Amino acid sequence: MKNYALLVLLTFGMMFNATAMTASETIKTRVVINKVDEFVKIKSSELTPPVIEEILKQYPTSKLGGAFKNDKGEFKLIMVLKSGTRKTVYIDQYGNWFNKK
Repeated sequence: MKNYALLVLLTFGMMFNATAMTASETIKTRVVINKVDEFVKIKSSELTPPVIEEILKQYPTSKLGGAFKNDKGEFKLIMVLKSGTRKTVYIDQYGNWFNKK
């Protein structure tokens, strides 16, 4: 009799534990991924001529630390200023500067 009571208690315990595990797994699978304009690294040779002209005008003493491009044809440039600080700027393929929010 004692064994049957223990068996019943263990069965109920496993059922409630299994229910709790599936509820927590449901919460874990509700992850929303927002795709933002992703910039991928490119070589500096892939920059368009208007972009290069604007870089030379606006940052004549700076160096290009990194260049990135997204699907819209916009460039994210990391400029290394003469003082050694880095500045991130955004420019489109036609050489127009813009602020990224």
